[in-house]
Amino acid sequence: MKVAYVDSSCLVAIVASEPGYLDVRARLSKFDKLFSSTLLEAEIRSVVLRKSITGGLGNVWAWLTWVVPKRRLTREINQVLGAGSPRGSDLWHLASAVFMRERIGEQVSELSFLTLDGGQAEIARSLGFRIL
Repeated sequence: MKVAYVDSSCLVAIVASEPGYLDVRARLSKFDKLFSSTLLEAEIRSVVLRKSITGGLGNVWAWLTWVVPKRRLTREINQVLGAGSPRGSDLWHLASAVFMRERIGEQVSELSFLTLDGGQAEIARSLGFRIL
């Protein structure tokens, strides 16, 4: 099973019809399951409001399985901070991806981190994620 953690930047590109969004959409469709933190909803809804996007969100939420830890992610945050110094929201996405990987890692044949943010991608790569 091909699984990926999706950062907000990918879905923002799709929802806002940013240049290259069709390529992003095609990349997402190659995965059997997509995960993201619930922070993504706030980030997407904020962009929709700020950019006055009127087309709605369509079925964007249906693509995702939410990562909802029932504990603090201190260990995962420290692991990410050992690999770089991302902004707070990027740190949360990366820590959520590390948490998710630990929970399902052995059950999948491919585990990727999908982002359009180069700095975040670099840290994810150093954490052992496949980057597309």
